[in-house]
Amino acid sequence: MKLVTYQSAGIKRIGSVHNEQIIDLNYAYRSMLEADGSLRSEQIAEAFVPPHMVEFLKGGEQSMRAAKEAAAYALSHAESLSYQVFHNVNEVKIEAPVTTPGKIICVGHNYREHILEMGRELPTIPVVFAKFGNTVVGPQDDIPFYPVSDQLDYEAEFAFVIGKRARCVSEADALQYVAGYTVANDVTYRDLQRRTIEWLQGKTVEGSAPMGPWLVTADELGNPAGLDISLTVNGERRQHSNTANLVFTVPFLIQFLSNLMTLEPGDIVLTGTPGGVGVAREPQAFLKEGDVVRVEIENIGALENRVVRVNEGVRG
Repeated sequence: MKLVTYQSAGIKRIGSVHNEQIIDLNYAYRSMLEADGSLRSEQIAEAFVPPHMVEFLKGGEQSMRAAKEAAAYALSHAESLSYQVFHNVNEVKIEAPVTTPGKIICVGHNYREHILEMGRELPTIPVVFAKFGNTVVGPQDDIPFYPVSDQLDYEAEFAFVIGKRARCVSEADALQYVAGYTVANDVTYRDLQRRTIEWLQGKTVEGSAPMGPWLVTADELGNPAGLDISLTVNGERRQHSNTANLVFTVPFLIQFLSNLMTLEPGDIVLTGTPGGVGVAREPQAFLKEGDVVRVEIENIGALENRVVRVNEGVRG
């Protein structure tokens, strides 16, 4: 399935994408229960297929199975559904798949060519840093460019979302803990990143983590290795690689991170960026107002956002 968080009439709910339509999974499941004679359809639907992504992911495989069943039911009973289950994708706003992650964990220096262009040696231990929930924006949002810096940079990222609680997981079992995969852009204010020895300031500015357009479930994608990843700015390709070039793979990262901390459903891990970032180019090529940044990952989809100047804040 391709899971989305969509907004209609100011309310955010989850659905699955089928062609040009979104199926509201909570309402689809509720309709299916009512057709089967359930007297507590609303309460059961809230428990098994809740309308918000993190709560849904907490239901694990049981909720995934129920959602698939609900989507299939909706498609085969479109004329007799009790609720507004179907929405045209052009009539709603698509949000980031997970709008309220508990943790956003990022991996630095994880593509071989990016490490070389930054003049560093291949790491033996993952470089890990964080972004926060305030950074998350969706595929139909702009990238806000605040006047705290003139060095706004892009970073194409292959991201995965945790689907069940993971603590001290083995590498062999790691993929069982992935709910799905999405596209992200680790937007970075380079001079803020580098003005201290840690990177947090340049990575956590408001709206600096576009994600989407959907979450491709782990069973649909299969093996996360060997996927092409690319980024363009105004149609010009700046980054191109393949997830086969990751120094630390998805299973290794889950094993490594889960031995440091408990990973919870809805936590997001950004796995690193390929070579070609703006700060490393000759001459340097930072983003400017009006630029359109597109990140595309094979078998997942494309994330496209426009850079827009925001007149808020001053240079520090």
